[in-house]
Amino acid sequence: MSSSIEERIKELGLTLPEVSAPVAAYAPAAVSGKYVYTAGQLPFVDGALPATGVVSETEGENHVSPERAKELAARSALNAVAAVKAEIEDLDRVVRVVKVTGFVASAPDFYGQPGVIDGASTLLGDIFGEKGKHARSAVGVSVLPLNSPVEVELIVEFS
Repeated sequence: MSSSIEERIKELGLTLPEVSAPVAAYAPAAVSGKYVYTAGQLPFVDGALPATGVVSETEGENHVSPERAKELAARSALNAVAAVKAEIEDLDRVVRVVKVTGFVASAPDFYGQPGVIDGASTLLGDIFGEKGKHARSAVGVSVLPLNSPVEVELIVEFS
């Protein structure tokens, strides 16, 4: 039986993916008290990164556009939601998304990290409605694991 949140995900034309396997020695998510903390989730699709490189306004080898990076941030958030579900089994138990931390591998002259991480924030709002409103950090970094353009982690309260 699907939860109403999972039905909402389907209505959005999305499929909740399998939890991505960790790329090192950590768990995809951990529960402490009434919170789930996800590890940083990369935008894996079927076990592979659909794009790699740094986010930049200029075209070039190893560059990802801000628009594409925004899509990848949404995918990272969806992967994080899958990690939450693996811990709490039913997404209808989510009380609220408390915090999103997004990392953007950025070219030295790229300053649009908040716009990129809006991809994750918008998706979480679309999925959870008012429960998806959250505090957030959008951080520019020089490189991310596996040369991913983005990484997203969540803190989610559940009942």
